[in-house]
Amino acid sequence: MTQLVLPEHTNAIGTIFGGQVAAWIDICAAIAAQRFCRRQVVTLSIDSLEFLHPIQRGHIAVFQAGVNAAWGTSMEIGVRVEGEDPMTGDRTHTASAYCTFVALDGNGRPAKVPPLECAPGDETRRRDQAEVRRAARLQRTRK
Repeated sequence: MTQLVLPEHTNAIGTIFGGQVAAWIDICAAIAAQRFCRRQVVTLSIDSLEFLHPIQRGHIAVFQAGVNAAWGTSMEIGVRVEGEDPMTGDRTHTASAYCTFVALDGNGRPAKVPPLECAPGDETRRRDQAEVRRAARLQRTRK
């Protein structure tokens, strides 16, 4: 997903609002989750959102999302955000986040999601790391 960073998306110093990046992350992740399970989805959490570099007004925000893991009725979606200078094409890693979504049935209740098939390598590594993050999220919820 790409977005042009317009003046209304920026603060007084001409860099993008963090809340705008978070909103676009949520949309991009929701699209990935919905495409994966072919159901309506809702955001359960966005965690580990870290802002590394700003995106300047007039630059392009580039979002890449993928399903890291799927469990029963929920999924973790990883999103990477890059800022792109439209004049040079240079990209800078701007932010990353992990989002958890729940699939819904026609009555708005949690619905099963398909299993995620992972190829050896990066996909398996992302799934295994998602399992660790999920355990930490569940632990925080219990407290």
